[in-house]
Amino acid sequence: MPLPDVMFCAQQIEIPPEFPDILKQFTKAAIRTQPRDVLQWSAAYFAALSKGETLPVKERYEMPVATQKNDTGLTPGLLKILHHQLSPKKVIDDSELVEKWKDLGLPMKQLQTILHLGNFDTEFEWMKFLALACSDLGGNLFSALKYACEILTTDPTGGAAHIQFETFKFLYTYLASLDVDILESEIQATLQALKEDVDKQGGLIQPRNFKRLNKPKPPKGNKVPS
Repeated sequence: MPLPDVMFCAQQIEIPPEFPDILKQFTKAAIRTQPRDVLQWSAAYFAALSKGETLPVKERYEMPVATQKNDTGLTPGLLKILHHQLSPKKVIDDSELVEKWKDLGLPMKQLQTILHLGNFDTEFEWMKFLALACSDLGGNLFSALKYACEILTTDPTGGAAHIQFETFKFLYTYLASLDVDILESEIQATLQALKEDVDKQGGLIQPRNFKRLNKPKPPKGNKVPS
């Protein structure tokens, strides 16, 4: 059925004064975030805006990463959005995570893989999920912890990416404990070795302090080549 051909004069259409700015901010947010499902993301954006919640918006535009193993999946910028939205609760419900995950147009299979790896129940610690999600991004322990620092830091973009050592200790210990090739004694030795740098930095740590974690380990039972 066609719409009625009704003419409106300017006086009949009232546009709220804040409306142009709302649309302007929305457009900037969409360009910066580049949502995969624009309609889903837009609904989440305006729902969060109306409730005064954290918006599903990236802090800055992310250049596509050619080496990323799954260019339709999670990125550091998207994980940072999830962190801002969910970390205040510390312990989160899986249904809320699924909702936020879908709002960003992320693949459910990737989420299920991370949840399965952590053997999570319906409720779990956000920081443990963050650690595993960073591991999914990075592929190795050093890269995962580097991503975590970049997401958690309050340093300016492109800075050293400092975080509290206690936070690093929690993330490192959790991820290392899931690797059957890393002994508890190795975990403690690594943490002890980092203490000197941490003490000099006022209880903070940055990725360059733990670059040693990026070195491949020799096969067990063999001596380190001289």
